[in-house]
Amino acid sequence: MDSSGGGLTFYDIPDGSVIESFDAAQVDALEKINQRVAAADSVESLIDFLFETSRELCPCDRVALAFVTDEGRRVTAHYARATYEPLRLNKGYAEQLAGSTLETIIESGQVRVIGDLEAYLAARSQSSSTQLVLREGLRSSMTCPLSVDGRNVGLLFRSSTQPNAYDAKQVAFHAAIAERLSQAVEKAWRIEQLDAANKAYTEMLSFVVHELKSPVASMIMDAEVLMGGYIGDITDKQTEKLRRMVAKGKYLLGLVNDYLNLARLEGGEMEIKLIDGVDFVGDVLTPAMEINAPQAEGKSMPIVTDLPDSAPIQCDPNLMQIVAVNLLSNAVKYGFESGRIHVSVADNDDAMVFSVRNEGPGFDEAAKSKLFAKFSRLDDPELKKAKGTGVGLYTVWRIIHKHGGAIVADSEKGSWAQFTVTLPKHRDD
Repeated sequence: MDSSGGGLTFYDIPDGSVIESFDAAQVDALEKINQRVAAADSVESLIDFLFETSRELCPCDRVALAFVTDEGRRVTAHYARATYEPLRLNKGYAEQLAGSTLETIIESGQVRVIGDLEAYLAARSQSSSTQLVLREGLRSSMTCPLSVDGRNVGLLFRSSTQPNAYDAKQVAFHAAIAERLSQAVEKAWRIEQLDAANKAYTEMLSFVVHELKSPVASMIMDAEVLMGGYIGDITDKQTEKLRRMVAKGKYLLGLVNDYLNLARLEGGEMEIKLIDGVDFVGDVLTPAMEINAPQAEGKSMPIVTDLPDSAPIQCDPNLMQIVAVNLLSNAVKYGFESGRIHVSVADNDDAMVFSVRNEGPGFDEAAKSKLFAKFSRLDDPELKKAKGTGVGLYTVWRIIHKHGGAIVADSEKGSWAQFTVTLPKHRDD
């Protein structure tokens, strides 16, 4: 034990044998916490359970959790639960570790006990966090490091409205709780960080592609107006330059659309809206073929169809058109020059089967598992000649599964590739 004045004391964490000194209620509480840790689904639920389970056994008007952030330079409050309101030191509050007694906890692995927060603040008048908890009515606190694989990654706080509420016995109990929580709490926190990062990435992606789409489309239109001679005659050389500009613009617009669809999917904006009696041939497939016709003609690729006059189905026509456009676009992009594209729709009892096949380099059997993964592109020199985002087939897969359907990829390496979609004609759910 090391006493540093100002109501501050540091305790070494007791070894595991200390549990033998706990009474039956404390042992039972630790066992319940163990069980909850195994089933915990969030940091908040763990801390709430800890608060309810242990507050009668160890003085506690407030329990809080903070993590070491900014590469070890700061500590950031993550969650707090108290018997009172309002909480003035809450989630997101951060302080520098350098020179603080919290830094001592992280570096030494000891437990900090402040028996008199008013005396502690008198000795450290610049401590904003102490000022805040004093305004909440707290008068003493106990802080234990959260250790994972030898790293002190966070802090577990227990505080009381009474001064001098904690002694060596409470330190041992608090440390035993922290030991049980550490790994599960850090894992749950890391997952929350990943979720937050993914959300931020999706929002940024959505913003960027929205900002790009209109100017790119406008540049393509301007170039096509010039090519058409609507503003005056242009030379053959200028026409060729504009044609290349349009082709590059359309490629960029295709990338923008792919990422825009991905952002909508990841952001939860692309919700399925099922409509009865959609004509898959007339409402979905024909417009998709018209969109891809210029690219197919540019590579002298005939589109051969085997289609019924109509194919009524319950689906979201807008989402299914994204599927059809993507599959046809890939068939053109990865097909041989002058190779045929075959598009078919068939009725199969309660399901409709739609397939797109091209004559092209195809892919190995081992590559099938990678086709529908986000940002995945096959490591094949022949396929890499065609540029792509690696998100189109992932988007297709997500939309098809939203419809309760399935997609299968088949190929004969060096000869052809085919994607087959099976969709239920009607869903009861």
